[in-house]
Amino acid sequence: MGSWSIFGTFKRDIQLWLMIFPAIAVIFVFNYIPMYGIQLAFRDFDFSKGLTGGEWRGLFYFKQFIESFLFVDLLTNTFLISFTAIIIGFPAPIILALVLNQIRRKKMKQLMQTTVYLPHFISIIVLVGMLNVLLSPETGIVGYFMKSIGFGDINLLASTSTFIPVNIISDIWQHCGWNSIIYLAALSTVDPQLYDSAKMDGASRWQTIRYIDFPALIPTIVILFILSMGNILSTGFEKIFLMQNSLNLPVSEVIATYVYKIGIVSNQFSYASAIGLFNTLINFIFLFAMNAISKKASNTSLF
Repeated sequence: MGSWSIFGTFKRDIQLWLMIFPAIAVIFVFNYIPMYGIQLAFRDFDFSKGLTGGEWRGLFYFKQFIESFLFVDLLTNTFLISFTAIIIGFPAPIILALVLNQIRRKKMKQLMQTTVYLPHFISIIVLVGMLNVLLSPETGIVGYFMKSIGFGDINLLASTSTFIPVNIISDIWQHCGWNSIIYLAALSTVDPQLYDSAKMDGASRWQTIRYIDFPALIPTIVILFILSMGNILSTGFEKIFLMQNSLNLPVSEVIATYVYKIGIVSNQFSYASAIGLFNTLINFIFLFAMNAISKKASNTSLF
């Protein structure tokens, strides 16, 4: 009976299943099939024997990473960059969506939305190139301005104290507008009669945001915050790697860049796989923990 019920449901929603099938196929091919290679973290990789032919080493490479003198620095740098990005970057698209939602003139709103969306489509390589040009202490506009107000020839990309702020601020500038789309979509579901009623009651724009807009966003905010906490140790590779140099390396060396250098550059594939799997497990734990806390506190969760 159960199998017929499932078949009937599938037949009834066949169009929806066909629409979602490409996404399911992509996730299966690029996310689930590669999990076969996880065992590389527990074996000595041998080119002649393939993924499953190497000697079984168990947790040897995990222990090697934890006992490494770089372990604390890598974990600290990765966590600091990710946590700062969440604390500062997460509220930015929410605030932007609330501001854009207050613009009543349709053409002006569309112009503003297009303007803040555009940076998202800039290549990471181009963005880092722009940062190098703009922040150069000799020729950059920002570098020249800082020199003119008495900061001297400071190189913001080469300083350990400014690397994280530059990375976070540029990331907000690039993705804030694009990330605000989902919040604007949530605000579009608010009943217009609520705005009319608030206007008739003499509510200010701030009161409208506080008592109508923000409560409508809370479920979306909670879900996206849970997902962001599931990436607490995922700083991204491309941008940080391109911004790295010998002067900012003490704060810019994160797990993602270290895995690249150990795995691709040094050919220590098993060790790099173990580090990557360790990183994924920590993210997995944070995701489940935050989901459990959210479910208990607000009755809103992923599952």
